[in-house]
Amino acid sequence: MPIIEIVFYLFSGIATLAALGVITSRNPVYSVLFLVLAFFSSACIWLLLEAEFLAIVLVLVYVGAVMVLFLFVVMMLDINLTKLKSGFASYLPVGFMVAAAMAAQLLILIWARGAGTQVLEYGDTAGSNTRLLGELLYTHYLYPFEIAGFVLLVAIVAAISLTHRRRPETKYQDPSRQVKVKRGERVRLVPMDAEKED
Repeated sequence: MPIIEIVFYLFSGIATLAALGVITSRNPVYSVLFLVLAFFSSACIWLLLEAEFLAIVLVLVYVGAVMVLFLFVVMMLDINLTKLKSGFASYLPVGFMVAAAMAAQLLILIWARGAGTQVLEYGDTAGSNTRLLGELLYTHYLYPFEIAGFVLLVAIVAAISLTHRRRPETKYQDPSRQVKVKRGERVRLVPMDAEKED
């Protein structure tokens, strides 16, 4: 079996274990960390297939932006997170494990790419894979691309509506009542006797 296939199965196994960690972990922060590892392993597989643009987009967009968004949503929902907010040190072991797995995957990927084995052969090598992907995305797959954008828009609206619902313990201001208040209701004059200076 070639080295590149061994590395491919190794990365896919790590991605599968990380995905299982996402759905089996009871702590939402651990789930997000495992999801980062799953995305990073998938990006390494894209790099093995020489689809560098997809790998970079997966790391920059999903790991860099979407994971931060997931953490914000997790923190803003009404989950009992007193244990979660108690200390940062409890997340360090899982964080170090995810960071070590990502560093090991990078080293293995650099070593495997240095071997010079190529897995994916493009049918048309006239342009870069970014250009080929753009042409396919905006010609053959335009409608699925638009539908995916609409689904993401619905998800954003749903997340905003979940986080901005009224809670009974939250205090709100009513500007219309504040404007209608008269001077006599705001300030109360209290008569006091003058005091003599000693």
